Amino acid sequence: MGATATGKTDLAVAIAKRFPVEIISVDSALIYRGMNIGTAKPDADVLAQAPHFLIDIIEPEQPYSVWKFVSDATLLIRQIMQRGNIPLLVGGTMMYFHALENGLNSLPKADQLIRARLNAEADKVGWGTMHDKLAIIDPACAKKIEPGDSQRIQRALEVFEISGQPLSELQRKPTQKFAWNALKLILNALDRAQLHSRIAWRFNQMLEQGIIAEVESLRYRSELNLSLPSMRCVGYRQVWHYLDGTIDREEMIQKAIVATRQLAKRQITWLRKQPQSHAFDCLDYRKDAIFALLDEAFPGT
Repeated sequence: MGATATGKTDLAVAIAKRFPVEIISVDSALIYRGMNIGTAKPDADVLAQAPHFLIDIIEPEQPYSVWKFVSDATLLIRQIMQRGNIPLLVGGTMMYFHALENGLNSLPKADQLIRARLNAEADKVGWGTMHDKLAIIDPACAKKIEPGDSQRIQRALEVFEISGQPLSELQRKPTQKFAWNALKLILNALDRAQLHSRIAWRFNQMLEQGIIAEVESLRYRSELNLSLPSMRCVGYRQVWHYLDGTIDREEMIQKAIVATRQLAKRQITWLRKQPQSHAFDCLDYRKDAIFALLDEAFPGT
């Protein structure tokens, strides 16, 4: 586990060369086909050395929920262990890690008709007003959601319409916890200034690699728009606005870098709360120390 730009993929590949692991991606952006540059998706050479599950599994227009991730990842973990290998979960989508480890409540599945109606209503009144609506029917849930978080506001309103019960009440029901013991390895960003430099460097690399052309090709797909989770991925929204002409190139770059920093800050905050974990500085760690931990946890591998 680690914040964006901390080198998780490089470490995972190194582990895969030394141990009988199979990698499961824990990343809500890498699931999308055709979104390669802006997600820093491992390239073909890396994937040839260390194949990843749950990469390139759906189109950007298609829905994919945290509940679907837990189902997919749990099935993969069982299959990998049946093959006598070690499941290695790698990524930075902390919501996925949390749901996998702590379990999920039995919540209703998405209803596309209700979602379309909620989106249409939000287009008229704004997500701030939709947040006010949520605060009336489910104040506990509304307190945990920012007024600009359209995806979570939409989901909370949808659950209430389908079930007739507030999301916060359904979430208090018992959940099924993770069935296995896990060795948690965290790549920390102790030097925040260095992490910010890496984030800026990486986005400029994405520009050189062609992220603008990548987003431009996605814009031709009539089903895609900025309300979809895929297009809310860091970098894609900012480039989309640039191509719309609402911001200039320099502003696009700065907004993308700032958004990535904010994402990293949220990830770091979550990682600090992880119990029973082994943390390493992403800029200064020894692979042999990590290998020693793995040797101890999985003797004979």
